Amino acid sequence: MNMNHYVMLHDEKRCIGCQACTVACKVINDIPEGYSRLQVQIRGPEESKQGMHFQFFRVSCQHCEDAPCVSACPTGASYRDENGIVQVDNKKCIGCDYCIAACPYQVRYLNPQTLAADKCNFCSDSRLSQGLEPACVSVCPTDALHFGRANQPEVQRWIQQYDAYQYQLDKVGKPSLFRRREIHQETKYE
Repeated sequence: MNMNHYVMLHDEKRCIGCQACTVACKVINDIPEGYSRLQVQIRGPEESKQGMHFQFFRVSCQHCEDAPCVSACPTGASYRDENGIVQVDNKKCIGCDYCIAACPYQVRYLNPQTLAADKCNFCSDSRLSQGLEPACVSVCPTDALHFGRANQPEVQRWIQQYDAYQYQLDKVGKPSLFRRREIHQETKYE
């Protein structure tokens, strides 16, 4: 991974699954009703002696190295920019769905308003270009999301301190999303 590329950090221990990030993304990026660039899924429950366990798992573009969506695009509309962000050029996109089918994380969709493929782009055209962090990061009430360049000392400290992991599927390049795993526990009351 190019150490100057942008990365997203998701602290699953702090995340409460409130969906504020999802709502902010939809509003800031004018996402059509019924579509989403981002979701927080609640995985579980897994039962143990201590109670029920849940995991709050961010589902969005991983901005993969060697992203399959980029290589599947016949027009060059899907590309990885100089900041490591996988982008879609709406002017070049012909709506063929090849990138949508190629995405192993299933986080792309065909926008019915633009008729182009759409997905998370770290708010590069709406906020990042203005020097602001992505909408999801700015609204998180529990400070569970962080964003920056991979080479920033605070990003490296976070990754090392929390022994962060990358959810990587087979035959896909390294994701630009790091996670701190935590299984949330629901207390049993007797």
